[in-house]
Amino acid sequence: MDGKSSSITAGKPIRCRAAIARKAGEPLVIEEVIVAPPNPREVRIKIICTSLCHSDVTLWKLKDPPAIFPIILGHEAVGIVESVGEGVHEVVEGDTVIPTFVSDCGECTDCLSEKSNLCTNFPFTFSHWMRDETSRFTDINGETLYHFLFVSSFSEYTVVDIAHITKVDPAIPANRACLLGCGVSTGIFYLLIIHFYY
Repeated sequence: MDGKSSSITAGKPIRCRAAIARKAGEPLVIEEVIVAPPNPREVRIKIICTSLCHSDVTLWKLKDPPAIFPIILGHEAVGIVESVGEGVHEVVEGDTVIPTFVSDCGECTDCLSEKSNLCTNFPFTFSHWMRDETSRFTDINGETLYHFLFVSSFSEYTVVDIAHITKVDPAIPANRACLLGCGVSTGIFYLLIIHFYY
């Protein structure tokens, strides 16, 4: 299914709820938002489980860059593919996936290497946009809502670049799978640093 979907919502905006951080340190507000359909090489996901990471709290409290508002936080999640954009062949509608803030294009020297997982084609940046530097979120008044760490899982639906998607076994409990997006991988990263340097 190359960029096609049988979903009745495929290719159309979805109206759903999201927790929006409108100002630094102020309580998140549950609001209706519009989630645009995925562009080429993007995937729209129905979030089934998300967790709160210290990074979400840190950015929520910041008043200066890289903080930006209004924003949909959240980056530890698991979801189901609702629809895919043109050129997506890695996943199909109904697949269980984990969105990740670390990219993996699957084509560059680093992604193909057994010694590195830091993508050369899409290096990590603290961007609040999709690859084309636009957002897939607006509130019901048409105001742009910013993305967080390429995921924004504090929304019932989100759009993620295919380079930030990992397909997983749906049998993995959702409340554990969501931690693979950051918490578990970050913990392993720090253990490796300790192992190699101390």
